[in-house]
Amino acid sequence: MILLENVLDFATNAHDGQRRKYTDEPYIVHPIAVADLVQRHGGSEAQIAAALLHDVVEDTNHTLADINANFGHEIATLVQWLTDTSKPEDGNRKIRKGIDRDRLSNAPAEAQFVKVADLIDNTRTIVKFDPSFAKVYLSEKHDLLTAMTKIHSSSLFFVAQKQIRGLFFKNI
Repeated sequence: MILLENVLDFATNAHDGQRRKYTDEPYIVHPIAVADLVQRHGGSEAQIAAALLHDVVEDTNHTLADINANFGHEIATLVQWLTDTSKPEDGNRKIRKGIDRDRLSNAPAEAQFVKVADLIDNTRTIVKFDPSFAKVYLSEKHDLLTAMTKIHSSSLFFVAQKQIRGLFFKNI
């Protein structure tokens, strides 16, 4: 429990001043929501920690080395898998999302599990606040869910599948 308290403090400080795009809430509400989904569906302490930290490397000045130094190799490795590696110079959005999807298809089940929780929370917000972009987003996430085969038997996967498929077919 102390580990997760330290991780939450670190993530909160790392995202200090950042706001969610559509809701203007403090950014940390998203990693907390992802961690809550991971915990409720039986994720390990390392997965919960990675959920809290999953956007730190992408969205702050902190590095994987910082996460490794503070929380260890297992958590840093999960965060590494959860961090997008595509860059704008790789091409358009479709190409970049394909790069990230292909990489995540090779991720260990533990990382895919956390990514599915991230997908569920982001989908809720995007569908509610940006219906026109939601059509593109839902198609991308449908493809991502299909590619992440190592977690197809988890309860969290079934939640995401139901959410994405229901909304995807409703919005096409």
